[in-house]
Amino acid sequence: MNYKVFTSESVCSGHPDKICDQVSDAILDAALLGDPMSRVAVETMVTTDQLIMAGEVTTQSKINYEDIARKTVCDLGYTDNTLNFCDRSKILVLIHQQSPDIALGVDKDGAGDQGMMFGYASNETPELMPLPIVLSHRLAQKIDEARENNILPYLRPDGKTEVTISYENGKPVKVERLIMAVPHKEEVDTPQIKTDLYKNVVLPVLSQYGLEFPEDQVIVNGTGRWIIGGPASDTGVTGRKIVVDTYGGMGRIGGGAFSGKDPTKVDRSGAYAVRYIAKNIVAAGLADRAEVQIAYVIGQRDPIAKAVETFGTEKATIAEIEKFAWGLLDLSVPGILKSLNLRRPIYRETARYGHFGRDNFPWEKIASR
Repeated sequence: MNYKVFTSESVCSGHPDKICDQVSDAILDAALLGDPMSRVAVETMVTTDQLIMAGEVTTQSKINYEDIARKTVCDLGYTDNTLNFCDRSKILVLIHQQSPDIALGVDKDGAGDQGMMFGYASNETPELMPLPIVLSHRLAQKIDEARENNILPYLRPDGKTEVTISYENGKPVKVERLIMAVPHKEEVDTPQIKTDLYKNVVLPVLSQYGLEFPEDQVIVNGTGRWIIGGPASDTGVTGRKIVVDTYGGMGRIGGGAFSGKDPTKVDRSGAYAVRYIAKNIVAAGLADRAEVQIAYVIGQRDPIAKAVETFGTEKATIAEIEKFAWGLLDLSVPGILKSLNLRRPIYRETARYGHFGRDNFPWEKIASR
């Protein structure tokens, strides 16, 4: 990696796009809970006082789409109608069954679509993830916790974080920039918000990674104030935060988003599989950085292509690394679903703070050797 500095961003769970991701994945979880063979492809859009769901669902589960959406919105803190979006806003459901043409291939254990997927890992953090995106996620999560636990009760849902890291010889050395934006009640001014966030968010997060950054250089709400956030000020759509969901821009990404899709969609399950492989390559000490690519065609079980890149950081021959990589996981569609146990309701939690870098997901496990 030749970057001298690298920047990544994350968003809080109440960001409009993340509202949509979590609603879509809450529907997926509800379908899988009663029927592990469910087929789901649901998109959500939110705007001023309105939530719309559209897509395809084929399941034996009984799903109350409106109730799931309202509960998710409430959980995310949108209970105040003065924000012009809340758990009492209008909801429109436009959902039908999966296309029979797609079902033909999936019924034979084939991929639900064509596409290519990338997985990435780096030894620069304990999570084996790039440091800029890890810090961005942890800051966003800590902002949410400060609001949800009434540590900073004047905060409102929504928010963004951005972190720039300096690198020397491909290794992170210090925080160069740290930016946060979060909506708040009108009576609180920016200097107080900055001081409170520094104490309750920035210091706890940076201390976990042995890092420091001065309070006077932190940027909070760059325009000076942010009173109304959420869908009333920014329309949200499922799948629009794919770089936030993956590696913060440092690793390449595939052509498809994740949320609202059941795991027969290799956009999702394939991306989880190659993260598992890349992480295990790095965890085994075979390379400092690894990127794995696979590609599928609709209706076929096995990938049509697969490749490993280690960016010159390999500690073994490429042949040895490839042998190790392709022995970790059966990359057929049913092989991924079975090996990672993906036909179960685990997905709503993936839809905030990134799909990678948290050990509670099966694709983050280190394989026994």
